[in-house]
Amino acid sequence: MRSCCKTLIQSSLPFPSLHNSKPYYLSNSSHVFPFLPRALPSFSFNSSTPRAKLPHTFHIHSTASNSSSSAALGVAISSESAEDEPQDDPKRDTVEHLLTNPDDISRLMKMERRQQGDCEKRWFPYLDAFKCGNGARLSSGDVLEAMAPYMMEERKERFRTAVKNRSYSVCLVVEGLNDFGNVSATFRSADALGFQSVHVINPDSSKRYRDNRHVSMGAEKWLDIELWDSTAECFQVLKSRGYRIATTHVGTDAVSIYDMDWSCPTAIVVGNEHSVCRGISDEALGLSDLHCSIPMNGMVDSFNVSVAAGILMHHAVCDRTSRLGRHGDLTAEESKILLAEFSLRHSKSAISIAHEYAKRSKASTPVPKL
Repeated sequence: MRSCCKTLIQSSLPFPSLHNSKPYYLSNSSHVFPFLPRALPSFSFNSSTPRAKLPHTFHIHSTASNSSSSAALGVAISSESAEDEPQDDPKRDTVEHLLTNPDDISRLMKMERRQQGDCEKRWFPYLDAFKCGNGARLSSGDVLEAMAPYMMEERKERFRTAVKNRSYSVCLVVEGLNDFGNVSATFRSADALGFQSVHVINPDSSKRYRDNRHVSMGAEKWLDIELWDSTAECFQVLKSRGYRIATTHVGTDAVSIYDMDWSCPTAIVVGNEHSVCRGISDEALGLSDLHCSIPMNGMVDSFNVSVAAGILMHHAVCDRTSRLGRHGDLTAEESKILLAEFSLRHSKSAISIAHEYAKRSKASTPVPKL
């Protein structure tokens, strides 16, 4: 093998060692193959192993190595860290924890938010202000200046790219939560497709669920999540923000998602399937502006909620790109504010850095003479 093959899979080598084993010749071939033709032992990972002890993800890469005398197969193992894994308190970053602790969702959003009635022509939730603990306020420009020395250029570029493709014109609503795993998957799809705003109605905190952090891949850290106790309250607020409510429903009055104009501000509502209830509630169907459906040609007539949400959001992005040229539609000012918001969510130390910046700025401000 070439020198690039740094690691050998010992369990698949001839026993007891490669040096003590005779060469094995393939039938009808003069080439030597160093492995014995026997079944590999099975391996299993202990599910109780703490995640903290497995900080890297390992991938096996197969590389063909050719020489004048033989053709050998090289196997290399590489290690790469999970770049976007949130570094904050693991419990606080899980979807289950956030959805059952509304106060933590409020703390997740850093820049000051608009009041419910303070809505202009289109909805954007943030004001150009960050309130520090000492009463001082920083603009989005101040926040970006304060955070700039503490962030790698690659991370800044990642934020800029994400913000460029973000939109509040279409948002996702999940009603009747039964499975945090499904909601985690919808969060991940929303973040990946450029949806910044997601809403969850009636999270059921009486049930116990597994940790779903690795289903969402930390997407909840970068989204604006709003929790609602009732469908009526959620829909009323969304309509006041200028959204039309489109509930997914299989019925004769449903409009195909392919016939909808997704350039209009729209709240997509999906519901969980459960043994007792199925899909969207009757209340949501009655309060919505329209019913939409995903055309299906199989024997079943519904998708898993996370799959349905992914299809709906992906089609909305494609339709908006076709009509408008792109999905992301934030203004320059809004993009700057959302960049500041992302910067403040970047790490646990971001808030302290902003506070120290405010103190230095206040100290350097000359006192006017009386």
